[in-house]
Amino acid sequence: MSKTYETRNDIPSEYKWDLSLILDINKLDEYIKQINDLIDKLVGFENHILDSSDTLLEFLETDKELDLLSTKLYLYAQLDCDTNTKDAKRQALKMQTTKLFETMGNKLSFITPELLTKDLEYVKKLLEEKEELKKYNFYFEELYREKDHTLSKESEKLLSLTSPLLKGAKNAYYNLCNADSIFGEVEDDDGESVKLTESNYVNLMSSQKQTVRKNVFEEYYKFYKNHKNTLGNFYAQKIKEDFFISKARKYKSPLEMSLYADNIKPDLYTHLIKQVHKYLPLMYRYLECRRKECKLDKMHMYDMYYNPIINKDKKYTFEESKAIVREALKPLGEEYLEKLDKQFNNRWTDVYPSDGKKSGAYQWSYYGVPTYVLLNHTDDLKSVETLAHEYGHAMHTAFSCEYQDYIYHSYPIFLAEIASTVNEVLLFDYMYNHTDDKAEKKAMILDLLDRYRTTIFRQTMFAEFEMIAHEKEEDGIALTEEELSTTYYELNKLYFGEDVVSDDAIRYEWMRIPHFYTPFYVYKYATGLISAVSIVHAILNNEEGAKEKYLKFLSSGGSDYPVEILKTAGVDIMSDKPYEDAFKYFEEKLKILESSE
Repeated sequence: MSKTYETRNDIPSEYKWDLSLILDINKLDEYIKQINDLIDKLVGFENHILDSSDTLLEFLETDKELDLLSTKLYLYAQLDCDTNTKDAKRQALKMQTTKLFETMGNKLSFITPELLTKDLEYVKKLLEEKEELKKYNFYFEELYREKDHTLSKESEKLLSLTSPLLKGAKNAYYNLCNADSIFGEVEDDDGESVKLTESNYVNLMSSQKQTVRKNVFEEYYKFYKNHKNTLGNFYAQKIKEDFFISKARKYKSPLEMSLYADNIKPDLYTHLIKQVHKYLPLMYRYLECRRKECKLDKMHMYDMYYNPIINKDKKYTFEESKAIVREALKPLGEEYLEKLDKQFNNRWTDVYPSDGKKSGAYQWSYYGVPTYVLLNHTDDLKSVETLAHEYGHAMHTAFSCEYQDYIYHSYPIFLAEIASTVNEVLLFDYMYNHTDDKAEKKAMILDLLDRYRTTIFRQTMFAEFEMIAHEKEEDGIALTEEELSTTYYELNKLYFGEDVVSDDAIRYEWMRIPHFYTPFYVYKYATGLISAVSIVHAILNNEEGAKEKYLKFLSSGGSDYPVEILKTAGVDIMSDKPYEDAFKYFEEKLKILESSE
């Protein structure tokens, strides 16, 4: 029986993260004073940062001290609020720390323009003068790559003042779709009336009864349909914000701006879309195979979560899930497992859902802070997979923080989804090879292929939707809710094929995707799985040095450009080969499923 708790207070402490490991919130006023003092100290460096190597070193050490303290406070407030988004005090602390960051950004907006007043050769000479500064070479190379997109001090300060305004759409979306979301009541498989939430939506959509799935689907999307104009306005405003910033910073487009930080060219983004389009026939074959397994005359969008073979009565407690994941990850070696055990044996994970808790799952940490993981564990197979996924993020963070200096501990966003997906693929391999039950094996293949559907095909569809929506804005097309929803609906029909019924309510699905408020991010899920399949293939086939290459990848943080870091794991994502390998793996598993019909 899945553990459910009425309120957060009912959850045993061992299943709730201990945020006191970040800082003592009772010293809030003291922290704020320290932060303001450090801000004032940094302001004192204005017009003098590059005077000498001594001045530069003192500036960088002060900046590090401020960053570590302010980020810890910000992290605490965000994590604390996510445990109960309805709590006014938690909301107030989150808003207070956000405001503090805005003030800090305004006062310190002079820094980057001033660091770029000299040429790179001058700065490198300063770095050579002190041993403590030599480690900053790549940091300044990266910084100077941004020179063409950095404004004058006055313009940077003016732009920083817009920060609160430019977060308006995202913050409003967050509150509406988390704190204020009400989805009503639905019937479960037993005919019992249950409250529909973000946390139980997927589980209910996995129902063995199509009538239940259809009802849950339609009830869920009523919320988005009832708020379609508001949500349409939020996203249209966000796109306008993207163009404002990209034009102000002299980028060709929001797409170029979003990828620039990772030193990725837009060609990779469009290459992914073209590659996935090429393999859409495999998606159609899979969906037809799935329809037959489901014994349905027609496959609807509300049938996508339904696995007709999976044993829904099979439950995995949190403790059992941890044990399975640990066994699955043994091919990664002892050092990996030692770090994983630390995650397991400390209060760094918030496990169970409760009223007001943020939906979904994530890992969020920082240098010198435990690797915090938020889950909404419901004791099903998906919860085991989610646990493996988020702990992949946590281990990536743990390795990077241990082996990299503070300035390079944070790995590039482009690489963020690879370690998590490696864990998912290893989990599949372990569970598939540790059962003799043919039905269970078939269910696992269905689950794996569906991960391709959701992670490669669906996320690429999301990526294409973002690209088209921004192109429409650039072409002067009014981004009404109807325009956005119709665009999404047509893409859905393309990606799922004409043999699948694209039910009308699916046109509102884009409204529930929070990642759209972090533009051009979701494509990384697709490239992450593509890369992960290649990495796992090498490790499980005992290719020479494969495990060591992967651990080096995990330990690299942000010490090089992401495409180069990925090459240390043996993957050249700019070539066609990773795509060919990934879809070959997909087709191999699909053929097993087709042959068993």
